[in-house]
Amino acid sequence: MNPPAPLAVTHLTVAYGERPAVWDVTWEAPPGLTAIVGPNGAGKSTLLKAALGLVPALSGQALFFGRPLDEVRDRVGYLPQRASVDWDFPATALDVVCMARYPRMRWWGAVPRAQKEAARAALAQVGMEGFADRQIGKLSGGQQQRVFLARALAQDAELVLMDEPFAAVDAATEAAIVAVLRGLAARGRHVVAVHHDLGTVPEYFSNLLLINARVFAAGPVKQVFTQANIAATYGARLPLLEEASVRAGADGA
Repeated sequence: MNPPAPLAVTHLTVAYGERPAVWDVTWEAPPGLTAIVGPNGAGKSTLLKAALGLVPALSGQALFFGRPLDEVRDRVGYLPQRASVDWDFPATALDVVCMARYPRMRWWGAVPRAQKEAARAALAQVGMEGFADRQIGKLSGGQQQRVFLARALAQDAELVLMDEPFAAVDAATEAAIVAVLRGLAARGRHVVAVHHDLGTVPEYFSNLLLINARVFAAGPVKQVFTQANIAATYGARLPLLEEASVRAGADGA
């Protein structure tokens, strides 16, 4: 018998006012690296947030490893969009990463040395060890994203949900994120990431969910990443350059 999927949503529907953002989505994230792709306003981020209980769902449910999130919360990590983070919060990069280690600590007293060292090791993995004592708001956008990647690594979660991890980052940070994704996959971890760059889907991910409020296609990238599926998902909103990227990616898949 196969183990339960890292994430499974069933008949999930979410609306903002009278506008449905996610409509009756039933889908299982397979093991490995999965991209959620669709046009702006397609409900990609909403799907993740509803699964995590961060926005209310009108109907449906989400299970993680076959169980409700509250029962397996320590096995699930989340990397939010940078725009949703309060960067003025008086915390250093090390403080932010240490937050991932809290389940392993007593809730009172100072952070133990062993937990700080684990957090520093995670910062080192993303090239941020030299910024451990820097206030998070004083870092560049790419550096901030690396710190939150380090937090996901420090949690050692089996499933990491990422909301636009590559958005507005420099080339060095993008390379660092890709290295993290591949390292997680090599360790048998799973990633589900909202992604916006069609041209890099075949290079970065092994599985794909195409969504525009509802599911248009899902499965291995080599099978799903086709011009027909992308055109159906994006409709008339697929820019010319994006279409060229899709054609090139689909030809090489």
